[in-house]
Amino acid sequence: MDRRADRPVRSCPDCLAWGVTGYRGRCIPCLRYTRTYPVGTCETCARVVPLRVGHCRLCWDQARLDRPYVERHTVLLPHVREVRAHQLSFAGMSFKPRGDLIAQRRAQRQLTDPAGHPPRQPDGQMLLFDGLARSYRYGRIDLRREPLGDNPVLRAAVALAASQAQLHGWSDTVVSTLNRNLVMVLSQLGAGEQVRYSDYVDVLRTRSACLRRTTDILAGVGVLLDDRVPAFDAWVDRQIADLAPGIAADVREWALTLTTGDVRTRPRDERSIRGYLAVARPALLAWSEEHAHLREITHDDLLTAVADLHGHQRITTLVALRCLFGWAKRTGRIFTDPAARLRVGTASIRLLQPLAAGQIGLSLAAGATPQARVFLVLAAVHAARPSDVRAMQLDDVDLGNLRLTVNGHERRLDDLTRTVLIAWLDHRRRRWPVTANPHLLISRTTALAVGPVSHPWVDRELRGLPATLDRIRRDRHLEEALARGPDPLHLAEVFGLSSKTAIHYARSARELLAEPPNPAAPGSPGTPAPTTPGTPTRSSGSP
Repeated sequence: MDRRADRPVRSCPDCLAWGVTGYRGRCIPCLRYTRTYPVGTCETCARVVPLRVGHCRLCWDQARLDRPYVERHTVLLPHVREVRAHQLSFAGMSFKPRGDLIAQRRAQRQLTDPAGHPPRQPDGQMLLFDGLARSYRYGRIDLRREPLGDNPVLRAAVALAASQAQLHGWSDTVVSTLNRNLVMVLSQLGAGEQVRYSDYVDVLRTRSACLRRTTDILAGVGVLLDDRVPAFDAWVDRQIADLAPGIAADVREWALTLTTGDVRTRPRDERSIRGYLAVARPALLAWSEEHAHLREITHDDLLTAVADLHGHQRITTLVALRCLFGWAKRTGRIFTDPAARLRVGTASIRLLQPLAAGQIGLSLAAGATPQARVFLVLAAVHAARPSDVRAMQLDDVDLGNLRLTVNGHERRLDDLTRTVLIAWLDHRRRRWPVTANPHLLISRTTALAVGPVSHPWVDRELRGLPATLDRIRRDRHLEEALARGPDPLHLAEVFGLSSKTAIHYARSARELLAEPPNPAAPGSPGTPAPTTPGTPTRSSGSP
């Protein structure tokens, strides 16, 4: 008997989807939304429904639908504010299984021999040429009705998957899906053959299967031939696509060399290299219109490229260009270094300002989930960086002794932080009771592994707001300096700051305390009055 027979057919009050609804007339996605986010007035459609960052689920889905394809990786919040109409839909359409998967399951049931004998395992598909791709659309084995056979690689892969499932606490559904992928990929593998990543990646993606875990198991048994192009290499190729061929070849070799390093170049972080290319690309594009190689660039060309730049932008551009031409001179790609006598200089130190009360209130209202509250409290009370919170382990929280360890520094656990951590740990235990991930913060993806959560997962709810986690952390440093006095030694002892950073916060606090507060200015009472033409300009900046 269908369990949905007694359910009413109506329109969901939250997303307006028509169909079979559940508890209180809501569809399944809206039920989950109601349990996670608070009720309020949507800033876009003005309906009183559960909100995430001030907007309802229907507006978020419509913005995701209206967003241009070229901007699919950009922030979604600006598109939500531009929603003026909604596309209605039927409830539960996205949860129905695909028709081709149903047909495959029926075909697998019909393969069973009526006499009870398992079907014969097909012979291995040998590759005549190394460049031909293997097909993985037939030759499957149903582990519920058939033995594994005498394939040693498949047996080793299934055994490794079982041990990893026991170690990481994977559910039965994940283990079943993983075994199905392993059988599909390895059942026709011949002796001494390897599996290319490019051969099975499209098949697993169309089946919405666990691609990453399948790849890890294949690498663990030693049959994976990883022919993937690194994401950073592909990004560099896109950045240099519009440059002259000679300049593009040198820039590509320089960027890839910085990632690995050489005898005279230390390895750099990919984020630093991305920043170098971002600031140097305008100059490289201008040079590509008149020059074919870096050896044609002169000292005057460098001065012209940075003539209209000021402050940190000029300094960062000069550092990137000096690094590029210095590497080209060492490797013999240019005869003389045009940037050798180019002085970088130092930028003026920017004074920090405290956040306004309204900015902090928006972030506090947006942090409706237990994990968001953990990030907000640790940033606002203990000035913890998002990367430090992501790296925190369960052993770093000592509820019995009221101690907390953040980035190696032990802190006293206050009542607010203790309450928020207990709420998160209860949610973590109910949601993932058998996970083996030792990190304090886990998600649906990392609960099946042992790594930390991703950076986009951290800023998902606070994205687009003026008071980000990093600005809240800096505001906590400045608040401590304003409350306890501009003492850099105290800041370094409490938060573990470096001497330069602590002096920077102490200098900003000293300047703010020297000026009387301006009651007419928006924000907190510590907001300074407007500056005169003879005083330095204050703006928020990182230490």
